[in-house]
Amino acid sequence: MRTRIALVLLALFLMASNALAKDVVFAVDATYPPMEMIDADKNIVGFGPEVVMAMGKAGGFNPILKNTAWDGIFAGLASGKYDAIASSVSITEERKQSMDFSDPYFEVKQGVIVPKGAAISSVADLAGKTVASQMGTTGYFVCKKIEGATAKSYDEIGLAVEDLYNGRIDAVIADDAVASNYALQHEQYSQKLTLAFLIAPEAPEYLGFAVNKGNKETVELINSALAAIKANGEYDKIYAKWFGPK
Repeated sequence: MRTRIALVLLALFLMASNALAKDVVFAVDATYPPMEMIDADKNIVGFGPEVVMAMGKAGGFNPILKNTAWDGIFAGLASGKYDAIASSVSITEERKQSMDFSDPYFEVKQGVIVPKGAAISSVADLAGKTVASQMGTTGYFVCKKIEGATAKSYDEIGLAVEDLYNGRIDAVIADDAVASNYALQHEQYSQKLTLAFLIAPEAPEYLGFAVNKGNKETVELINSALAAIKANGEYDKIYAKWFGPK
């Protein structure tokens, strides 16, 4: 009897703890596979969302994922529509002027997708070409720096890849995990496209969770939870699921 009562009390305690857990709303532009995307059941999935959900479990908070278009995602953060952005946001000095970041959770390089057989194997080969990426991303910033190339921006990276597939542009630049997904793993695009090369970065590029400037409470909550899933091995399990063992 005492054992049964103890189990009931434990269950009630856990239910109460879950009910009192802090909601943390994360904006996600779910158009960036395999990092963030929508599955067949209309759920937000991917490496990033799975990391966030694991962080919530480890950190004792309730993550709420809110699908948000990239073109308004930073303005929404500034206006308080959500607590953080979990959408493959690269930590840059410029962005740190207007927002704060968690500790890094993923390292990226910029990958260049081209049609199979194209004579493009280096940045120099992109001179005279139309090179595209998603607007406001570090991939697009790279496009604009390529000497002699015409930079073109798209609302979503998938739209750029579609135009590349149909011969309307010459190359697409995106985070390497995303570029690899479209060029090497996508059933349709991989038939005509390939990942030509990775661009050597001037400095390491890391993704972080963005929060409003001065929101130390949320940064500390996220950092603590991120550290916990790295320590208990959950982060490595999620990484291996999406990208293979490190």
